[in-house]
Amino acid sequence: MWETMPRIIKLFNLNDPGWGRGNNNGSEPPPKRPQGNGDGPPDLDEVWRDFNNRIGNLFGRKGGGGNNRPGNRGGMTPPSPRGTRIGLGVIALVAAGIWLASGFYIVQEGQVAVVTQFGKYKSTSQAGFQWRLPYPIQSHEIVNVSQLRTFEVGFRGGARNKVLPEALMLTTDENIVDMQFVVQYRLKADGAPDYLFKTRDPDESVRQASETAMREVVGKQSMDFVLYEGRTTVASQVQALMQQILDRYQTGVQISTVAIQNVQPPEQVQAAFDDAVKAGQDRERQINEGQAYANQVVPLASGQASRMTEQAEGYKAKVVGDAQGNTSRFTSILGEYEKSPQVMRQRMYLESMQDIFTRASKVMVDTKSNNNMLYLPLDKIMHLAAQDAGKSNIGSSGSPVSNAPVQQPPRGTAAPVPQPSGSSNSNTLPRDRMSR
Repeated sequence: MWETMPRIIKLFNLNDPGWGRGNNNGSEPPPKRPQGNGDGPPDLDEVWRDFNNRIGNLFGRKGGGGNNRPGNRGGMTPPSPRGTRIGLGVIALVAAGIWLASGFYIVQEGQVAVVTQFGKYKSTSQAGFQWRLPYPIQSHEIVNVSQLRTFEVGFRGGARNKVLPEALMLTTDENIVDMQFVVQYRLKADGAPDYLFKTRDPDESVRQASETAMREVVGKQSMDFVLYEGRTTVASQVQALMQQILDRYQTGVQISTVAIQNVQPPEQVQAAFDDAVKAGQDRERQINEGQAYANQVVPLASGQASRMTEQAEGYKAKVVGDAQGNTSRFTSILGEYEKSPQVMRQRMYLESMQDIFTRASKVMVDTKSNNNMLYLPLDKIMHLAAQDAGKSNIGSSGSPVSNAPVQQPPRGTAAPVPQPSGSSNSNTLPRDRMSR
């Protein structure tokens, strides 16, 4: 068979100038063409005829020169069995080589090839130059596992282009919110077979799972929580719930991000909702002001209460101490009184009178000559003495000193007695007068 390969190559050489010119094998010169045709390209009929002749020579058929026209069967001999076998073997070999070569394929970086054998999953090929059994035994499908896929729920392209059947959702307090969010996902490293064979339309499954998860999470929360402080919490809960649903259906999808783009009430109730929000803000402001006032007043009142409590405790201790001290003093005096009652009685009287006169500003003194009472206005005397001391101080500093005469008291009253500086307010009377 290998000896006939040069012959086959020579017969089918495309550089042979005898193609279409009646030269079947390239060894004979081309026949003379009629005058007037020139050296133009060969006719298509002649090319086809030469191709048939070369095929016939390959299988051992001998033609009758260059005039092998259709219908002219004179001089043709049937191919030999050996030549037929050789030709069929060469054709089968070439066909088998082409068929085996069709099993080579290239997988780009970031992609995988899922190989199936008779329609059933066989293996997964990584990036590089790969080979599989040719069709129809095995086939492959390229899947991009590094691509970040994105789709939008509730809108398309922009916030103004809304899709209300997807966006409107019901909260637990029976309010409706307009929810618009974006989901990004990619395939798992080993999720290409599941992505292709476990679900009919995996991308649509991801979209439906996202709507289902979002409606479930929003339905368990209040409207204020979804609109304000709970966006991040809602997004994280939706992502976790979506991943659980997709893993349960074995889609081979990994959720990367769930981003909430816009949350607002429906446009039909937007004005009323704004009024409610303003009222809520006023309520919060008043609550904060009241709380601030309470934070200011309550500690002050607590401090005053503590101070009054401490004062009461101090007064209690003082009263109790005084009572105990008086009790001790009375007990000691009682013991002395029992020893000498007359002396103790006289002593107690004198101490009492001394205490009274020490705090009194007026003294009544009776006389022996008549029954008129002698009145000493000690308070006025002390007041005048204080005025005289003040005037003397002003005079020493350069101010004028008043020399107004001192008025005499009326008859029957005691004349004011000026006391020297540093004297006591008490009046010392003779013992016999005091004994009266």
